[in-house]
Amino acid sequence: MRHGFIKVAAVTPKVRVADPAYNAGEICRLMAQAGDRGAKLIVFPELGLTGYTCGDLFLQSCLLDEAKRQLIRVAEASAGRDALVMVGLPLERDGKIYNAAAAIQDGRVLGIVPKVNIPAYGEFYEDRYFAGGNRQTVPFPLGDWEVPFGTDQLFVCRNVPGFVVGCEICEDLWVAQSPGISHALHGATVLVNLSASSETVGKDEYREMLVKSASARLLCGYVYVSAGEGESTQDLVFGGHNLIAENGVVLAQGKRFQCGEVFADLDVQRLLHERRRMGTFGGREDGQTYAATSFCLNFGETKLERKFGGTPFVPAEEEKRKGRCEEILSIQTQGLKKRLEYTGCRTAVTGLSGGLDSTLALLVTVGAFDRMNLDRRGILAVTMPCFGTTDRTFGNACRLAEKVGADLLKIDIRDAVIRHFSDIGQSAEHHDVTYENGQARERTQVLMDLANQRNGLVIGTGDMSELALGWTTYNGDHMSMYGVNAGVPKTLVRHLVRFCADTCADRELKEILEDVLDTPVSPELLPPRDGEPAQKTEELVGPYELHDFFLYYMLRCGFPPDKVYRVAALAFQGIYDRETIRKWLKVFYERFFSQQYKRSCLPDGPKVGTVALSPRGDLRMPSDACADLWLALSERPEESEGRG
Repeated sequence: MRHGFIKVAAVTPKVRVADPAYNAGEICRLMAQAGDRGAKLIVFPELGLTGYTCGDLFLQSCLLDEAKRQLIRVAEASAGRDALVMVGLPLERDGKIYNAAAAIQDGRVLGIVPKVNIPAYGEFYEDRYFAGGNRQTVPFPLGDWEVPFGTDQLFVCRNVPGFVVGCEICEDLWVAQSPGISHALHGATVLVNLSASSETVGKDEYREMLVKSASARLLCGYVYVSAGEGESTQDLVFGGHNLIAENGVVLAQGKRFQCGEVFADLDVQRLLHERRRMGTFGGREDGQTYAATSFCLNFGETKLERKFGGTPFVPAEEEKRKGRCEEILSIQTQGLKKRLEYTGCRTAVTGLSGGLDSTLALLVTVGAFDRMNLDRRGILAVTMPCFGTTDRTFGNACRLAEKVGADLLKIDIRDAVIRHFSDIGQSAEHHDVTYENGQARERTQVLMDLANQRNGLVIGTGDMSELALGWTTYNGDHMSMYGVNAGVPKTLVRHLVRFCADTCADRELKEILEDVLDTPVSPELLPPRDGEPAQKTEELVGPYELHDFFLYYMLRCGFPPDKVYRVAALAFQGIYDRETIRKWLKVFYERFFSQQYKRSCLPDGPKVGTVALSPRGDLRMPSDACADLWLALSERPEESEGRG
């Protein structure tokens, strides 16, 4: 098991009511089947050894005794299966019957967890048969074993850091204070729920919401398994609705009304990162004493079935993507509106290049002015052609400013830059970094001075991807008075402009935006070749879709470089080969560390997503941190053993 990935299975067998021998046989068969597929945690439904719908037959000693015998049979069958298996059954102790879950591993029963909350409402009459479980863990005789019995116990994998399993049963999830809360606060990273939830109209949506919510609030993996076919349909129908969630996201769920298995790859390493990152989770001293039973599993390479989208900042579903774009534009415009109101400025100055970033910044500025009922002529859009400007971008900049009703100012900065080069002894024929950055700094000086003239604010255009890579000229386009795109990665900038184009009622404006979208990304600082940009950013620094992917999984998920590489190879299979991914991964870490000094003095700008680079907020990183550890893991990521 590398990188914290653990394959889990939620399995619903077809049962025979009150036939433990048959049900145990099915459980053994399906246990072997799930194990062969690599599952290390296999969970079966509530009271699965007998069936949930036995009714008063639960009071029959022969059924209880047979269930216990069949539990031992299942335990013995688990020998050598290399998985933790959770099985439900009724168990008698001291004259009371408990609805219980047995944890089984490698031929033995590790512990028994009784259900705490016993429903007695609607269609449920469990308190007719079952007593509520005790929290304190006590010994329970089972065949030749004596096993711990109680709610407050966890099952801890000794050889996998962070793989700690807690158990609750059906109704325990639906109550205000679920046992799972306590389990998670005491260290459980994965919760299992053995359930027998009957089907009524709309109940599946509520059930899914509960599972997602529990996994989100408790920062855990959640494996929910429900009874299905074979249960009595005298008054109820059970759909076998199985769900596997992680931190608020459903990774997999089965189709209702048919038996079967659902598999997913939980990422325990990421869950631990989330808990460390939040800093407010766990560590509660509540006086509860938990029993911890340890076990060992043989982990090799987990064959991942989990899917990783190539654009983690951009929702895959069209409707969700549209909603996200609308929300982000609202955050950006509201942020700028507040800044304009606070400063009393009625003028906004922005450099307009005809590229994606400056186009988005202008559209956001227009939105802020409209919200404030200000004349759009208060927006000064400045286009400053120089050595690398193409007719296409210059034309689009001019047309866009005029179309949205901004005040357009054209300033050719060639002479000013050449004069500056003369002052510092720089040859205009020497196309080095000074040649390029001199243009960017001249443009920033022009914008700042115009803002002073007109009592306005300079609106920054640079996006988060450029900031992550340091692909910005220090004290050039790096600087502004408010950076509206500071929280927006490049892959998302494109979708925001696309959203504006798609929702635009003006056909001419729509055509301009579509042409901007079709224009290659370029800083346009070197003279054009045959009318086309001599520089293409992604050829120089790497594909932005890769860098945005690396950025998300490094900062948001805490993945080390070898793990980032592993999931990138899956996400971009058939798009980029492994050598290409490895090459740009190394570039990403080199630039991310070396360019932190630029992010340490960023202008203000709104955070729009869960990843942000502001030194005042999400990223408190020293500018001179050593990158050797990250670079070593990105050099040969396939040779790394990961971090557990």
